[in-house]
Amino acid sequence: MTDAVDVAVGRVVREVALRAERLWDIALALHADPEYAFEEHRAARLLSGELERAGFVVERGLAGMPTAFVARAGSVRRPAVALLLEYDALPGLGHACGHNLVAAAGLGAALAARAVAGEGAGAVWAVGTPAEEGGGGKAAETEAGLFDDVDAALMFHPGVHSWQWAPLTAQTRYRVGFHGRAAHPTGNPTEGIDALAALIQLFNTLAVVGRRLPEASHVQGIVTDGGVATNIVPEYAEGLFGLRAGTTTALEELAGELLTCAQGVARATGTTVTFGRVFPSYEHFRDSGVLSGRFARHLARTGISVTPPQPGVYLGSSDIGNVSGRVPAIHPFVAIMDPDGSDHTPEFATAASSDRGRRAMLAATEALACTAVELLMSAELREQAWREHGRGAVLAAGR
Repeated sequence: MTDAVDVAVGRVVREVALRAERLWDIALALHADPEYAFEEHRAARLLSGELERAGFVVERGLAGMPTAFVARAGSVRRPAVALLLEYDALPGLGHACGHNLVAAAGLGAALAARAVAGEGAGAVWAVGTPAEEGGGGKAAETEAGLFDDVDAALMFHPGVHSWQWAPLTAQTRYRVGFHGRAAHPTGNPTEGIDALAALIQLFNTLAVVGRRLPEASHVQGIVTDGGVATNIVPEYAEGLFGLRAGTTTALEELAGELLTCAQGVARATGTTVTFGRVFPSYEHFRDSGVLSGRFARHLARTGISVTPPQPGVYLGSSDIGNVSGRVPAIHPFVAIMDPDGSDHTPEFATAASSDRGRRAMLAATEALACTAVELLMSAELREQAWREHGRGAVLAAGR
């Protein structure tokens, strides 16, 4: 690091320390008051209010979402770095996702980065991203062009591993409905066309297909409508299917497999089938190696080391994938539980308000802010990130 970056890093450490208690209070307040997809009104008010009081200019209700916001600070438009805040919870489990820590870290990093970088060094954004657990706020924001004017998007996520980058798959959901004909199963059985039998056959067919799918690809389904009474041949049956794949292209191919199977079952059973996506697609995550490397280096100064992810282990999906397809992005994991634990459990919710959770959040805040400041200060780093991202050296230099 250059002398100027060394000085800036020291200032970031002090700025985060000054805010540590307030950031933890915010993390605990979010934890105690969980709100769910697109209903995170109190969380959005709390977070955007903190930023507004610190001098950020806040826009609310972005991309058609009342609980989305962007807060900007800085007297120049570019370079620009976005810190991402997640704050939705899980129904029945509260912050078993740890998003209270994500939000507090993103908030603290934005405040510290602005304080250190100053007005003229570039723009610091804090982006409020609703409904990561179901609805895809970042997908909607990306589609609306929100990230078109930033040079990087940075966030961290608590987990059971400390990994430099996130092995996150592409994901979507489809609803499949089979239409048959009702009849009495005893009195007039030959007139019935059993839609539920068709749906069950689709599950069986997909089980066979699953044996030859590539690594990280799978289909998981549930029955959402299986008929109304045992003495009526079901005239309609419906399933909801979650699809995941290692890449966005593989996800599209898997969706094609699902449709092909459903159409084949319909022909074999005499039913008709309807098919539609009901969930915004999450793209696979593309890590900015140069930026996640800087984050790892800054995090190591706090006493926490991150490693590459374990090969063949995937940790789910996130709408950060959509952002990472447009701009250089990072999404490291910092453990708040041991590897034998799991997120989306009551135990993880407890960990998200624990002393270990606090340490992880503050360490990540510091590393995120240092990475953001370094990116604003270094045109070379920005160019490296854009070249790695695949946008080309000419575009990168223009950024």
